[in-house]
Amino acid sequence: MKKNKILKYVIAIVLIAFALLTVFMSSSVLFDWFGISAKEGDYVPFIVKTNLTMGVIYLIAAYGFIKSKKWAFWLMLSAALFLFFAFFAFYIHIHTGGLYENRTIEAMTFRILFTILFAGLIYIITNKKP
Repeated sequence: MKKNKILKYVIAIVLIAFALLTVFMSSSVLFDWFGISAKEGDYVPFIVKTNLTMGVIYLIAAYGFIKSKKWAFWLMLSAALFLFFAFFAFYIHIHTGGLYENRTIEAMTFRILFTILFAGLIYIITNKKP
């Protein structure tokens, strides 16, 4: 029983940390805090806005997960779907000649996999029988 509680809080802390990092980096690029926009190169604004939105969604999902709410899983699953659609729009952006950084492809792939993994972990832990 205690192991599950520790695992739950470790997962929540990782999700919160990733969410806060996401919100900080995305807002820094959008609002050019600390000159980060110039360092990012050819960033795609709708991808950065999507990432900022995901950071907020991750924080809400982490809260729901800590409170053992089953909707936290559905929120994370919805986030993964939203990221997939943004990735598809990004694919179209690339193939219509839009500027982008190659690392954005890797970052979006990682973010989608991260979101699906954490949705699965949230599902497993919130649906575990006591």
